[in-house]
Amino acid sequence: MAIRWGLCGAGKISHDFSVAMKTLPAEDHQIAAIASRSSDRAKEFAKKHSIPKVYGSYEELARDPNIDIVYLGVLHTEHWKVGLLFLQAGKNVLCEKPFAMNSRQVKDLVEAARKTNVFLMEAIWSRCFPVHAEVRKLLAEEAVGEVKLVKAYFGSPQLHIPRSVEKELGGGALLDIGVYCLQFVLMVFNGERPESIQASGVLLDSGVDESVVVVMKFSRKRMALCAFSIAARFSNDAVISGTKGSIRVLGPMHCPTTLVLNDKKTEYPLPEPCLPLNFTNSTGLRYEAEEVRQCLLKGLKESPRMPLADSILLTEIMDEIRKQVGVVFSQDEK
Repeated sequence: MAIRWGLCGAGKISHDFSVAMKTLPAEDHQIAAIASRSSDRAKEFAKKHSIPKVYGSYEELARDPNIDIVYLGVLHTEHWKVGLLFLQAGKNVLCEKPFAMNSRQVKDLVEAARKTNVFLMEAIWSRCFPVHAEVRKLLAEEAVGEVKLVKAYFGSPQLHIPRSVEKELGGGALLDIGVYCLQFVLMVFNGERPESIQASGVLLDSGVDESVVVVMKFSRKRMALCAFSIAARFSNDAVISGTKGSIRVLGPMHCPTTLVLNDKKTEYPLPEPCLPLNFTNSTGLRYEAEEVRQCLLKGLKESPRMPLADSILLTEIMDEIRKQVGVVFSQDEK
C-alpha cells in the first residue's frame, strides 16, 4: 500500500517535494491532501500537483484519518506550534529543517512524538542522499584512516530574500544553511558532542547572522571547521581529511551528486523533474520520502539516518553558536 502523505504549507519547498514525489512509484507514495491557511493557495497547489483533497486549515489536515504522515513545509518560526498540533493529533511528522527555533522547542516536539508514540524526523534531506550513504560506508571501512579534520562550507547570496534576513521570519545564515554544515560534521563524528565550540560572526542590522565561522574540537584531537554566509558565494563543498587520504563531497554539499575519494570521482545522478524547481537538486527529496516509507514499514519511530538525538544535539550546538555570535530570537525568551 502507498504511504499517504499530507502536505502542510503550499510554498516553494512543498512544490519541490511534490515534484520529487513524482519520480517515485505511485504504488509506494501518494500525496493525498494539501493544507494551507489560504484555501485559494491550497486549491491552486492541488490543481497543479493533482492532489485530491484540499484543506484551508492545518487543523482539518490533523483530523484526516486517511493520512499516514504529514510533511511540514511551513516557515521555521511555525515548526514548533504546527508540529505540536500534528503530533498531539497522533500524526507521524517529517518536519523541514531547522526543526525549530531552539533546542527547547525541539525537545518539546520530541517529547510530544514519544507521548503519542508516532514517527518524527527532521527533514535533513542530505542524510538520505546516496553520496552521504557512501560517505558513512567509507568511514566505517576507515577508507581514509583516522579522521583528523572535517571542513564544510556553504555560502549563498540571499540578502534579497526577506525570510533570510528578517528576525521575525527566523532569518540568518545559521538556521537556514549553516545547519547543513553542522549536521555533516555530526554525521562524520557519529553524533558525538564536541568538547568545545568557538564561533565568530558578523550580524546584519536586523540582528541576524550574515556570516559565521565555527571551530569545533572533538575527542581524540579531532577538529571541525564550518563557514556559512548569506552574503557571499562559497565553494559549498565538504572535506573529510584522514591519516590516509580524504573524502570530498563536491558542491552543493547539502544535496550532493559527486563524491571524490582521494582522486577517484563517482557521480550519483538525480532523476529529471517534470516541473521547474525552486531549489537546487530538489528531486533528491525523493530519498528522504523513501527513507520515511522504509521507517514506517518497519514500525520505527525515528530514522536511523537522522536520529532525534542528532537533531537535539544539532540545535544545542546552534543555540551555543547564536549565544557566542549574539543572535537572540523572541522564541528564546519564552
